Amino acid sequence: MDPCGSKWVGLTCTNSHITMIVLSGAKLNGTLSGDIGNLPEILVSCNFVGTIPAELGNLPRLGMLSLYSNNLRGEIPATIGNLSKLVWLDITDNQISGLLPVSSGNNLNLGLDNLTFCQHFHFGKNNISGSLPAQIFNSNMRLIHLLIDSNNLTGSIPPTLGLANKLEALRLDKNRLTGSVPPNLNNLTSLSELHLSDNQLTGPLPNLTGMNQLTYLYLKNNHFNGSLNLDAGYSSQLILIDLQNNDIDDASPGDYSKQLLLSGTPYCNRGGNSKFCGSQLPPSPPPFSTPFENCPTTNCPSDQEESPTCNCSYPFAGTLLFRFYSFSNMGNWTHFTAVEVNIDKQARQLFSIDSVSVQNPRLDGNSYLDVDIRIFPADKLRFNYSEIISLSNMFSNKSFVAPDGFGPYLFIPNPYVDFTVPPSPSSKSKRLPAIIGGTVASVVVVVVIAGLVIYAIQQRKEAKKAKELSLPFGSWDRSNSSNSIPPQLRGPRMFTFDDLKKFTNNFSEDNSIGSGGYGKVYRAALPDGTLLAVKRAQKESTQGAHEFKTEIEMLSRVHHRNLVSLIGFCFEQGEQMLVYEYIPNGNLKESLTGKSGIRLDWRRRLRIALGAARGLAYLHELADPSIVHRDIKSSNILLDHHLNAKVSDFGLSRQLSGDGKGHITTQVKGTMGYLDPEYYMTQQLTEKSDVYSFGILLLEILTARKPIDRGRYIVREVRNAMDKAKDFYGLHEFLDPVLGLGTKPPGFERFVDLAMSCVEESGDRRPSMSQVAKEIETIMQMAGMDPQAGSATTSDSFSSTSRPHPYNSDTAYDYSGGVFTQKVEPK
Repeated sequence: MDPCGSKWVGLTCTNSHITMIVLSGAKLNGTLSGDIGNLPEILVSCNFVGTIPAELGNLPRLGMLSLYSNNLRGEIPATIGNLSKLVWLDITDNQISGLLPVSSGNNLNLGLDNLTFCQHFHFGKNNISGSLPAQIFNSNMRLIHLLIDSNNLTGSIPPTLGLANKLEALRLDKNRLTGSVPPNLNNLTSLSELHLSDNQLTGPLPNLTGMNQLTYLYLKNNHFNGSLNLDAGYSSQLILIDLQNNDIDDASPGDYSKQLLLSGTPYCNRGGNSKFCGSQLPPSPPPFSTPFENCPTTNCPSDQEESPTCNCSYPFAGTLLFRFYSFSNMGNWTHFTAVEVNIDKQARQLFSIDSVSVQNPRLDGNSYLDVDIRIFPADKLRFNYSEIISLSNMFSNKSFVAPDGFGPYLFIPNPYVDFTVPPSPSSKSKRLPAIIGGTVASVVVVVVIAGLVIYAIQQRKEAKKAKELSLPFGSWDRSNSSNSIPPQLRGPRMFTFDDLKKFTNNFSEDNSIGSGGYGKVYRAALPDGTLLAVKRAQKESTQGAHEFKTEIEMLSRVHHRNLVSLIGFCFEQGEQMLVYEYIPNGNLKESLTGKSGIRLDWRRRLRIALGAARGLAYLHELADPSIVHRDIKSSNILLDHHLNAKVSDFGLSRQLSGDGKGHITTQVKGTMGYLDPEYYMTQQLTEKSDVYSFGILLLEILTARKPIDRGRYIVREVRNAMDKAKDFYGLHEFLDPVLGLGTKPPGFERFVDLAMSCVEESGDRRPSMSQVAKEIETIMQMAGMDPQAGSATTSDSFSSTSRPHPYNSDTAYDYSGGVFTQKVEPK
């Protein structure tokens, strides 16, 4: 049985071998085989027992390791430190014991301190013992969530914890920690929640001066002493302070009017302010379920569910686990309505759905918030295989963004039955491969996993042999002259030529929405009304099979809300076509020049700049291997219905090696005016080449001028005219009048400074794209905006008569090399 060829849920294949196993909610049991170390991505939540295999350390490219909610025992293997690209490490809710591993002096074993890129350490609900190692923490780490609650940690909190200055959430509650809190903990200025309850901590209350983001402070059930003075530099954002059952003998609440809990302290025992001395239990979520329409009496079959719109079907279902929600008013059901709205919005970007239901919010024994969700299919009983995969990916790759206050989440899917045919007694044997769930004996699980690994090894050998024979596409090659296996991609589907011919009305001129060096672009309408954009290569620009395969494999690996998504491709009957999501509101260049009919004020321009920066930062820092776009310009920044930026056109992208060095190119590619001079002179491509182009884009956002206009280069013009002692830095004549020049936009100077830092002549002096995004976030805050909020507007508010489509731009595909003696290669 071929698990790559069959539609097995939970398996992802690349080049005919298994590359990812997702077993969340599968209700399997048994041991976790060391052979799983051959996989680059692992998400397991079952009933596995045994230890965490040391072989996991053989996955240097692993980005996410989630082993939550199993019955795993033993220690965290010392090899964990080899996973230097890990972003998310989750072993919550197991029986892991022993010490937290750190690097040894001879570097034979690399510990948690080597995971400087990791943003999430989720170790709660285990039996981890020993002290919290001081060696783990340093100022270079990107850690934002440290959750080691409900363990057996002893000793004191190390002062080095104050070096992890990006921390936003810290949970060390329900351990056996002793001693006082180190005074430099107030270096954690980004911290919003601090949980130190249920330990044996002593000494005065921790110094929280300067922690202006702190919202929740849980210190109950310790031995803190002294007095509480809320006028002494505490965060104005504090919603809840829980100091119950400590040795606080005096309290000066000042003007504090939020929730302060002091019961069980000497202060309250002596008759302190009754407002703060009453015993209070943590709030519980209200009973909540998405309301139904006025449905008539509906008798759904026992194995189906009724949707809020009164239709019976098999929904995609699961549970969202929120470990760091930050709202105290659990009785406000609008929090859960917002979850429903966000899921509905994101799912409808994938395909048509009937409705979304949110049900049964509840707190577990560790104050984690669990919420059940249901997504119902539209006009049919079941989702098909590709739709289930898309919905699963929506949660696993974090395309779904939880509303403000919910924090990070994990998603555990429920079993989903047969994607194509209704269950029947005669088809039970056919259903088994397509079912997630069912109780499987441990010996069967071991055999299944071992079989998958053996099959994967065999397929790797076949794939290697095929590569040696230069048969990358095999039986679906245009010439039909070979028999190797097509690439197995994660997410994008393979369209037939006949499908795309039908969806584009036989590639009619009425459906043509653009053209360029690659070929024509057509609007395609699926039967459910979903619109797509189909790039059809002209015969003289088609690539070889290997190059086309490399391109679609690269495109299929990048998933971010600020990147245009590849939906699928076609490679048959002599055709090469790429199928993208359809972006309705044109590109940034058209809006800046007034062609689109959309007016961009300062706030909208900041939002667009941030989105584009985040998309590029993802390509540079989270894609594996990292990707340099090589052609950032305003016509490659598309605007969706809500005017969110989507970086497009990866046709010139180049993957970089993992050694951090640049890539030497034989042909410089890019667009005149945006091209990095250092890249052109040295032919060495790095991420900083994109940063230079992005700096030009920022200047274009300010001025609405072309990078080169009538022989004048915008960088030189701005640099020569810039005078920081003057109003508007002396740049008044260059600015786009649409911005309104009566008053200076908030953050204007920092925006100009950022743009000019991006176009420094030396790449070493330019910021990274993540630094650029961070600075734009700061500028947005200066303008009174929330950088984490989605776009609050749509284009429907503006008249847009005769608006051109983004794929129908005169310059969207043009690459000019007239300025240079060396050819700047067109796409």
